[in-house]
Amino acid sequence: MFFDLNQTRLFDYLAIIIWPALFATLKMLIISAFLGFLLGGICAVILVITRPKGLAPHRLLFKIINYGIDITRSFPALIMIVALAPFTKLLVQTSVGWLAASITLSIITIPLVTRLVEASLLEVNPNTIMAAKAFGATNRQILTRVMLVEAKPALVNNMTFVLIQALANTTLAGAVGAGGLGAVALTFGYERFDDVVTYFVVFIIGIMVWTIQTIGRLIYNRLK
Repeated sequence: MFFDLNQTRLFDYLAIIIWPALFATLKMLIISAFLGFLLGGICAVILVITRPKGLAPHRLLFKIINYGIDITRSFPALIMIVALAPFTKLLVQTSVGWLAASITLSIITIPLVTRLVEASLLEVNPNTIMAAKAFGATNRQILTRVMLVEAKPALVNNMTFVLIQALANTTLAGAVGAGGLGAVALTFGYERFDDVVTYFVVFIIGIMVWTIQTIGRLIYNRLK
């Protein structure tokens, strides 16, 4: 029966399975988001600077990074998780668990962050950049004191989206051995016909998404 509280094992799973899975999901989210923001942000800045009409055009470097990002983005997240299993095993001696998944999820997050940060920086009014150049600002000053400052609201908005997408990817990774809430919903909920467990996990993920969205909106409104 749907939502049969007499048959569910939710309360047996809470302490020994669900809470540890929640922490595993948080660890995957934090690591993949941090590495994705760091490396994706660096790639985005390089693309903006080295593009044909950028601050310091460099055709070869721009093409290498641009094509690399396009190729990486073309693969669905689940396919990337499976395809990168040998690579993660080489790095951390295993292809399963939250640590291995964090490496793969970081690689998936990097191109997403790159494109969103790049788009945010390119939205800055060119007249503002030209004015900074007219006042003698260096490329570094234009990037850090003009472009990044002007793009802050868009960056916050886009990074909120990235966090939610990264959380969604952790649930996909749970289907192929990463653990976390996705694995709990699939293994202990869906496969064992325990709808209470499944929807409890969905509720937890929904709360996490709502929290990320709310915090992101508050920061965006403050910067706008």
